[in-house]
Amino acid sequence: MTWDPDETPRRALWIGGGQWAGKSTVARLLAHRYGLTAYHYDYHDARGHDDRRIARRVLLGEPPGGPDPDTMWVRSTPADMAAQTLAGFPVRFGWALDDLRGLVSGRPILAEGWGLRPELVAPIIGSARQMVVMVPTAEFRARQVRELPRAAAAPAGVSDPDRAQRNRLERDRLVAEDAVRSARRLGIRVIEVDGTLGAGAVADLVAEHFRPYLPPPEPSPPREQSPPPSPERAS
Repeated sequence: MTWDPDETPRRALWIGGGQWAGKSTVARLLAHRYGLTAYHYDYHDARGHDDRRIARRVLLGEPPGGPDPDTMWVRSTPADMAAQTLAGFPVRFGWALDDLRGLVSGRPILAEGWGLRPELVAPIIGSARQMVVMVPTAEFRARQVRELPRAAAAPAGVSDPDRAQRNRLERDRLVAEDAVRSARRLGIRVIEVDGTLGAGAVADLVAEHFRPYLPPPEPSPPREQSPPPSPERAS
């Protein structure tokens, strides 16, 4: 059997979209429910790809550590931050594809993350049913900021945390809007998460979308039964 390095990305299921929409949670739920292998883009991009990021900066003549925090989060406008983020996604997507090419599984791979953009994924997959885009409504994004410590935390090392946080959240909104426009142009389903459904119910929606590609659900483990009381202790 000849190894096809693009087989896994081509057959994978993809969840893209905006920050704070619950993509990782839904992917974990579906992975456990159907025995899938989940690939978390944000985790790999922030950790496993840092050596590539540094090497690319050096190649481009940029500081290896990237711009200082105030330049990135305080002095930039949200529109410029969004444009820079979108411009960097194709390179970072190539790194994610390298990760996925190294995975072989008898069950589907489910890849999720905000850098998995519809316009980057669409040329790889055979059907729009292999991808869904999840984005939070404005109200749900505000709720996530109130309730999730990592969503509420301002970028580290900045001189004006409040402004940096406002800039970051507005950048995230602009990037999510771009994902929606791209998905609709390509006929890829968009799910707006507004908080009225729990994570399990949102996972049900995504599972129904992916239904043609999912294996049967994994059997639930049997519940432990309490042992019957011993005769001498029964009342």
